[in-house]
Amino acid sequence: MTSLLHSASPSSLASRESLRTRTFLPNRSCSRIAAPNGVRCNVGEPLKYANGKPSTPLLKTEEMAPNFLATEKHLVNATTKNDTRLRIFSGTANPALSQEIACNMGLELGKIKIKRFADGEIYVQLQESVRGCDVYLVQPTCPPANENLMELLIMIDACRRASAKNITAVIPYFGYARADRKTQGRESIAAKLVANLITEAGANRVLACDLHSGQSMGYFDIPVDHVYGQPVILDYLASKTICSDDLVVVSPDVGGVARARAFAKKLSDAPLAIVDKRRHGHNVAEVMNLIGDVKGKVAVMVDDMIDTAGTITKGAALLHQEGAREVYACSTHAVFSPPAIERLSSGLFQEVIITNTIPVSEQNYFPQLTVLSVANLLGETIWRVHDDCSGVLEPFSTLGID
Repeated sequence: MTSLLHSASPSSLASRESLRTRTFLPNRSCSRIAAPNGVRCNVGEPLKYANGKPSTPLLKTEEMAPNFLATEKHLVNATTKNDTRLRIFSGTANPALSQEIACNMGLELGKIKIKRFADGEIYVQLQESVRGCDVYLVQPTCPPANENLMELLIMIDACRRASAKNITAVIPYFGYARADRKTQGRESIAAKLVANLITEAGANRVLACDLHSGQSMGYFDIPVDHVYGQPVILDYLASKTICSDDLVVVSPDVGGVARARAFAKKLSDAPLAIVDKRRHGHNVAEVMNLIGDVKGKVAVMVDDMIDTAGTITKGAALLHQEGAREVYACSTHAVFSPPAIERLSSGLFQEVIITNTIPVSEQNYFPQLTVLSVANLLGETIWRVHDDCSGVLEPFSTLGID
């Protein structure tokens, strides 16, 4: 399979080299919970937060094949990498991912002061000039969603008032995305409201990863770059050397069929199965039957997020009843609201594969959990947006760059 990331045009590379020389690590930072072979990034002085100190991420460098996210390698020039007008700042929601993105890009995170007053109000001050700069603010709106969303809005406002040229909100996980339509009377469409808040705060662009539904991009009145975590998970599954004849990709519900079909096509064009479920309330799911054959197969369940894990665990139980040999759960966003950990670690899954768009606390680790990194994916996307690359190459368009 051809690589999903290709070099930019010669003219783009020439202008890029005049600004900086950079390094991309292959997207090999997928790791189990323990990473004895990891190496620490030299990211300079860590961020200083009044409400918590971020940890330096671990990156793994071992080879896996085939690589769906292979990128060109660049050398880091310490004397020129800070001369660019590109600035990356991190909120407090996922500082480890922010540091890893900056490390993969050969940059340092911008200095920012974020604290909370005694009554819970958020204070943000940039510790360096961003006048005329292209600023990227990395802040997923993961739990606590309201706190992190408000922090993002205040960060955007601080950059706007500091005369930043362009402000891009990098939102690895976009909260409130599930409230994207009215399914019954007198409901709010919170996804549109949050989109309006981000736009009115002063953001010029949004970079999001695996939105719950594609129509959420239309709620923004500013450009949205939508990237997918699928290549990261596919890269890891390829290293498992599972026989393609034994694979079947399973959608945990009818709404995820398009996502599962795209995943199956990239996974050696594997067959597709669908779990039919009937939902009686929010975070409550009841599985009815299975469409497709999984007997004696290795079932790979694909979803965009795991919240309470009710849907995916009931689906896994049904797959085992229908004769599936092993069940893998793959999801981009690990929300892990209680009792998700108890359900996922109950023995139904051979492995639960997630990405680090949302930080996983230590108490939520369990033996079957595998965490992959999207830092390289987001870092390359930031470079392309900053360099005004079109992203119209067919392999790269599969990542959702329009």
